[in-house]
Amino acid sequence: MRPAGPPGLIIAAPRSGAGKTTVTLGLLRALRRRGLAVQPFKCGPDYIDPAFHEVAAGHPSYNLDSWAMGAGLIAALAATASMDAEISVVEGVMGLFDGAAARGQSGSGTTADLASLLGWPVVLVLDVTGQTETAAAVALGCAGYRDDIDIAGVILNRVASARHLGLIAPAFERIKLPVFGAVLRDERIALPERHLGLVQAREIAAIDQHLDRFADVVDAAVDVDAIRRSARSAKVFPATSDERSNESQHHLPPPGQRIALAQDRAFSFMYPHLLRQWRRAGAEIIPFSPLADEAPDDSADAVWLPGGYPELHAGTLASAHSFRAGLRTLAERSIPIHGECGGYMVLGRGLEDADGRRHEMTGLLGLETSFLERKLHLGYRRARLQRDCSLGANGTEVFGHEFHYASTVSVNGDSLVDCRDASGIKVPEQGARQGSTTGTFFHVIDGAAA
Repeated sequence: MRPAGPPGLIIAAPRSGAGKTTVTLGLLRALRRRGLAVQPFKCGPDYIDPAFHEVAAGHPSYNLDSWAMGAGLIAALAATASMDAEISVVEGVMGLFDGAAARGQSGSGTTADLASLLGWPVVLVLDVTGQTETAAAVALGCAGYRDDIDIAGVILNRVASARHLGLIAPAFERIKLPVFGAVLRDERIALPERHLGLVQAREIAAIDQHLDRFADVVDAAVDVDAIRRSARSAKVFPATSDERSNESQHHLPPPGQRIALAQDRAFSFMYPHLLRQWRRAGAEIIPFSPLADEAPDDSADAVWLPGGYPELHAGTLASAHSFRAGLRTLAERSIPIHGECGGYMVLGRGLEDADGRRHEMTGLLGLETSFLERKLHLGYRRARLQRDCSLGANGTEVFGHEFHYASTVSVNGDSLVDCRDASGIKVPEQGARQGSTTGTFFHVIDGAAA
């Protein structure tokens, strides 16, 4: 049988914008300040929130995504990533039951699917702005909507006053649903945002002060110890061939033995579970910074350019001559080079920023992209590889997620993938391959189960 790991719980809400992230960060930091080892997780394909989780908890945060990940990988990550922790805390995604239109590898990507799969109880964050008893009705509806999840209790958020709380609390007593606390409305407990979500954690100079303030608020308003006691160990999964307990036997093997990985403010969107799996499979990760004009290690046998915000640094990247020359040298030696989203754009010929200025990129792919007219591309992606590449062999099926505002002006070369959305409808994303260089707009998360 597979180890279940420490007790865990999931912070969820009926909708986006209810305050999940703020409450989660405050809870993570409050638990850490009690001397507990806390393992954070994020439900869904998110990069921004896990970076904040890591700062708050002092441990890397891992994504758990039932649409894109197999159940075995989710169970293995939940157990093995938290082996040294005393409690695991997951931040949910969107509303508790919101996800893809169709089922993926082990669910529809909903927070509820993850709660059902792992057996961890849900703490529901309710934005009670403009509500009194209706808040209890919403919570009761969430609690009864599916019988395979357990709502341990609620945190009332954005409460206007003590009188407001007095009008809400009796309804929860009637429905016998615990109220773990009530957080008053406070505009000071917020983080700056950008077009893809919150500003990245490393960009906020006073991030620890922000997180300590969140923890102060949660500690003062919420019964943190009661929430901790509500956590439960995950379900124990049989270690079958279909649900492998060792995530190093993953369906996305490392693209090489020595992997040069671009890592800086322009290239920061890399799923931690992939790096973890590559290392556990014996690969060596060699970081380098294109923004600092560093070339990838010339002994690397693979190069990976993650997504991020290259459009905000396009001028610097265009003048990073050592970086570009190093990439070209490796490409001439047929070393596999792969870019995702922002990395894909940088591997192209040119990138037009939001002001209409074109910046010359590396030119390893025949791709021209533009941010002049913002157009949202968002959703899960199920892709079958049409060429051998860093993602796997021709014919392999992989699961991922696309989220950007860039438009493809032109693209030449071989298409890399046949790409579908969560419902199986074909999408324009085809990626590109030119020699040993490849790229896609979607970020890969997991491979299909064998």
